[in-house]
This record gives sequence, C-alpha cells and structure tokens, in this order.
Amino acid sequence: MARATYTMTECKSAINRVNGMGFAWSLNPYRGCTHACAYCYARATHVHLGMNVGKDFESKIQVKTNMVEVLRRELARPGWKHEEIALGTATDPYQPIEGKLRITQGIITALADYSTPVNIVTKSPLVIRDIEELCRLEERAGVRVSMTITTLDEDVWRVMEPGTAPPKQRIRALKMLADAGIHCGVYIAPVMPRITDSEQSLRILIQAAKEAGASYIWAGPLRLAPDVREHYMETIAQSFPQLLDRYELNFARADAPMIYRNHLKEKINRIRAEFGFDSDEARPLPYRGPEKPAQMLLPLLSA
Repeated sequence: MARATYTMTECKSAINRVNGMGFAWSLNPYRGCTHACAYCYARATHVHLGMNVGKDFESKIQVKTNMVEVLRRELARPGWKHEEIALGTATDPYQPIEGKLRITQGIITALADYSTPVNIVTKSPLVIRDIEELCRLEERAGVRVSMTITTLDEDVWRVMEPGTAPPKQRIRALKMLADAGIHCGVYIAPVMPRITDSEQSLRILIQAAKEAGASYIWAGPLRLAPDVREHYMETIAQSFPQLLDRYELNFARADAPMIYRNHLKEKINRIRAEFGFDSDEARPLPYRGPEKPAQMLLPLLSA
C-alpha cells in the first residue's frame, strides 16, 4: 500500500442531502480512504477530483478540517428537524488518521449536543474510543453503529481489505459497543460471489455477530460501477484468477444477475432468521431529544 498524504481542506456545508437511498442526510469528514477495500463503491468519487480510483483513492486523502464548526452551525438552525444522519457513507469516518485528528469525535459530540440521531458505518475498532459520547448521544437522540464485516476468513480479508483492522477485532469492538448499551449490528457488504457468499461463510459470520450482541444484520450484494469495476477486476485477476472469466461474464453491468441476487437474499434471510434476527432491525432511529435543543456549554473539539 502506498503511503498516505493528507490535504487539509475546508467545507462550505457539512450535512448533505441524499436522494434515492435509505437515509436523507449524510456526513463525511474525509474523502478517500486508506482502508483500500478493493470493492469500495466510493472509489468513483475520486474521479470527480481529477484523481484515479486506485492508489490515489487509497493514499491521497482530503480532510475537512472545519467540519465540526460548520456542522454545529447547521444543527443550530431553527429549521433543522433532527432527522437521522448517516455518517460514513463515502469514506470511513474512523480510518487511521481519525486517531490523531478526532474530527469524527467532534461530530459525535455535536450531534449529541443538538439531539440528532446518527447511523455510523465503519470497519474500525477505533469507534470504541468514543463509547462515552455515543452513550450520551443514545440517551439524547439515538445512535446506531453498523460495523461492516464481509468475512471472517483472514486470507480473503488481507486481499480485499488490506488497510482495515482484522475482522475478529471488529467483532470484539462490536461486543464492547453492545455491552455499553449501544444499538449496533453488522453490515455484510458487499457479499462477493464465490468468495464470501457460501453458506458456511455467511453462517459463521452471522453467528459471530449474534454472539457479540449485534441486534441486526444487513447484507448487500457486490455492485461494480464502471470505474470501480476495473479496479476490482484487477484484484480478482491477481488473487482469484480462476474466477475472472465468471466475474467478467456476470458483471457486464454494475449489478450481478437478478437470479443470483434473489438467491442470495433468500439464503441470507434464512440464516438471519435461524439466529433470531428480525427483518426490520435497521429501522430509522426516532428523535428523542427536546423540540428546540438548548445551546450546550461543552467546549468545541479542535479539528
């Protein structure tokens, strides 16, 4: 993996309106991600910056240094309705640089201060650093931490997610969150055909999530947008060459064939049900805070 370089930038807005997804608002304190997941759909966002989806996405990271300040202004507006925000939709908010910069930590504090619920999506055990603030946010508005784990197979993990923490560390972090009373679960996404989609692979992972205290499981099949497709196929050619022809045939378009997606959905739903997971566990978080949150006196964390 290439050594990362960081560009400090400022954002004009923090909360982004999202259309056509399962959430209406998102926050992303970073652009690019050193987790370097081969399948990451967010790689395509680097093309809009004039960079490539490969090494540039993994090593040229943009940091929104004023994110917390801008976010607080937006949350303080009279028209803000305290709707749920998704944190970590285009880049992991707990990638390694967060350990030093603490921007995501400042975001969590701001959301708690202004009673705004959040769904955090991450692959990083670093999230447990913020358990105290997450508990405060849970009490004031509601919080969900969705830990993305695609497999417990460490050989596959090393190839597909080389910059992330080992999956067993993520399971341990999930247990710590659950033990602290944080609503948390596992995103098995993407499920990669012929690599992580076997009955055994899914069953082992879902059982581990259940034992760690996960309250929901969500899974999504691999999707390869054009720019991401080329990068992913390079990984397949290098590490799973026996699957290359099959992948090229079945991913002529972004999505796998419908018959495969339906079969995968049925299999996952069946295994989920065996372990007692309901189908509606990832429901939106209700707003539980005051109608007009009072101005907090806690100090603003420096970005």
